[in-house]
Amino acid sequence: MQRLTTSSLLDVIGELFSDEVSIAVTSTTEYIYYRPSLRVDLKIRPGDPIKEGTLADKAIVSEQKVSEFIDRQIYGVPYHGMAVPFHYNNELEGCVMAIYPALTEGKSVITVKTSDGWKPLSFHDVLYLEVKERKTWVVTKQFTGIHRKALQEFEYMLPREYFIRCHRSFIVNVNHITHIYPDTHSTFLLAMDNGDQLPVSQSYSSYFRKLLGF
Repeated sequence: MQRLTTSSLLDVIGELFSDEVSIAVTSTTEYIYYRPSLRVDLKIRPGDPIKEGTLADKAIVSEQKVSEFIDRQIYGVPYHGMAVPFHYNNELEGCVMAIYPALTEGKSVITVKTSDGWKPLSFHDVLYLEVKERKTWVVTKQFTGIHRKALQEFEYMLPREYFIRCHRSFIVNVNHITHIYPDTHSTFLLAMDNGDQLPVSQSYSSYFRKLLGF
């Protein structure tokens, strides 16, 4: 079999997702590969610099996986996406991005299943989301309901200024945290304004501290 170039391999991978997902690869300063999808095209070209405030910029600066919604101010097109930085010999080399259409643009509720139908819950009222018993539970002060989406999907659907992943089983709305307590092994406990306590796991603790600035 003839040897595939990196670009050819990315084209093949991109073909699997071409209807919905755009694929991009960057160095630490510019885009080196971009394949648009049929549903979302940011009009990026190889050689374009990484713009401040984009997913790529946030992944490069934080050296962390970033998953969130980006509004239309930067590229003229709103989108959801995920960017994952990659390293070579312990040196940051760039990131790989998956870019999704903003199917939830304009929405500010999570619609959960109830015993007799469905109930829309405002982003503002949601305290946290928890995975337990293989279900995603959405919790407010007055109501708790079930949603079919996984936490990973909510990570890029929910606005980052409100919601942060703090544990493999929890996403928390930071506006409902009343106190942050240190716990063992560089972890934390979050006191919520409904009286619940949520863990911040060790794998998320540095990321959590960086986003909240403490």
